[in-house]
Amino acid sequence: MGQSPSMFGASSEPEISSSRRFSFRPSAVISSVEQIEEPEVSESVSGGRDYTFDLPDECLALVFQFLGAGDRKRCSLVCKRWFRVDGQNRCRLSLNAQSDILPFVPSLFARFDSVTKLALRCDRKSISITDDALILISIRCRNLSRVKLRGCREITDVGMEVFAQNCKSLKKFSCGSCLFGSKAMNAVLIHCKALEEFSVKRLRGIHDGSEMIGTGVAASSLKSVCFKELINGQCFEPLLIGAKKLTTLKVIRCLGDWDRVLEKIGSGNTGFIEIHLERLQVSDLGLSGISKCSNLEVLRIVKTPECTNSGLICVAEHCKKLRKLHIDAWRTNRIGDEGLIVVAKQCLNLQELVLIGVNPTSLGLAAVASNCHKLERLALCGSGSIGDAEIACIAAKCVALKKLCIKGCPISDVGIESLAWGCPNLAKIKVKKCRGVSGGIADWLRERRESLIVNWDDGEVERLDGNASEVGAPESVAEFPRTAGQVSDSTAASSSNGPLQLLRTKFLAYRNLVPCAFRRFPNTDTNSNENL
Repeated sequence: MGQSPSMFGASSEPEISSSRRFSFRPSAVISSVEQIEEPEVSESVSGGRDYTFDLPDECLALVFQFLGAGDRKRCSLVCKRWFRVDGQNRCRLSLNAQSDILPFVPSLFARFDSVTKLALRCDRKSISITDDALILISIRCRNLSRVKLRGCREITDVGMEVFAQNCKSLKKFSCGSCLFGSKAMNAVLIHCKALEEFSVKRLRGIHDGSEMIGTGVAASSLKSVCFKELINGQCFEPLLIGAKKLTTLKVIRCLGDWDRVLEKIGSGNTGFIEIHLERLQVSDLGLSGISKCSNLEVLRIVKTPECTNSGLICVAEHCKKLRKLHIDAWRTNRIGDEGLIVVAKQCLNLQELVLIGVNPTSLGLAAVASNCHKLERLALCGSGSIGDAEIACIAAKCVALKKLCIKGCPISDVGIESLAWGCPNLAKIKVKKCRGVSGGIADWLRERRESLIVNWDDGEVERLDGNASEVGAPESVAEFPRTAGQVSDSTAASSSNGPLQLLRTKFLAYRNLVPCAFRRFPNTDTNSNENL
């Protein structure tokens, strides 16, 4: 996109060919931090008028926002003006945080001086940045509002404490596969008074014997916490009890007994609206503690085999505002009709119900359909008791139902036929891994209800997983450029190893089910950040 050299030294607008307004240089790609200096001006051309000079910098910046990372880098090499505008208006930055980035930090953040969202990632085969680089970044970027650290194993408690002191405007903080511990976490919570979201994943520095992690000034603003694959996540107990504005709690694949923590939450902090428990050692005692959160609207219980009908009944009787309920019973047969009937009678505002590995009968489903008149989304997966009679019951009584997913259940064409006349508001149905359902019935259903979206798949039955959230899903592993400090706008997570590797290998073998069930469903819920 070669602009004329005269544009830098004269006030007159450069003249370029009317048939060729811009000319890209083949090598105009930023591949390392060494190339962030101001670009050389390409060969001059003669001809018509450069209309981009009519655009204010603000408009040019808005155009850049619609470009992908690669195109935006190339555009920044067109001329000095585009280079300057791109740097001054880039708020989100993702860096390959290897150790040799340190010499380039000053020049890098001199160009990108408006960054408020920063991600630092390092793969497990490389040496990450140290405290020196992190502290230097914190000095250059004191207005950071979102920070994500992945695989930065050379950062210590000391570096994190200085970082927290310099970046007091943080609203979202996430760290994973790092080696710092409780002191670093306490520093963030003590100094970042605007912190709203706090996510800790695979933090190796938190182990048995670690000091307890309190609230600090963040107690007045913290709204959401997520703990994933921690050895001693129970040390966050003071935080969960002391932060009275917390509304969302997600605990996923963390070791140890969590009943005691959940019981204390019920006694000291009952303001939670959303709770997600996945692959934990938690029993009905823990659910009893959760039941004291009377404002609870979203509950996900995924692969917690010690939870039974008794715990679910306790939650249903006290949490009558429940709108979303996800249960993956892991085919233990400890949750069934008994619990569902009480949920149906007590939780009249239920809008979404996901049952995986649960074996309800027409009795339980009829109670849900008869009482939960607002039920719009229903998923029945991996249940040996769901047959044609149960589907007919749903078709006859679930008047408000809009989306239905049936996966791995012994139904036949007869059950699907009942949906042709029932569920008047049904907009989408997914039938997967149900061997008794033929492709012909799917076409027949489309003909009967032209507005209905029918997705049908008769593939092999696979292992089912009830993980329905972004936080709970196994993080995708992506390859990042190995050049130090490469700029990227993409979002990915780094793989890691350590004491929990065996645990992760076992659990991550499962595939997600619920995202498959509701991946394309629009989310009209304004009170939840989950995308179904």
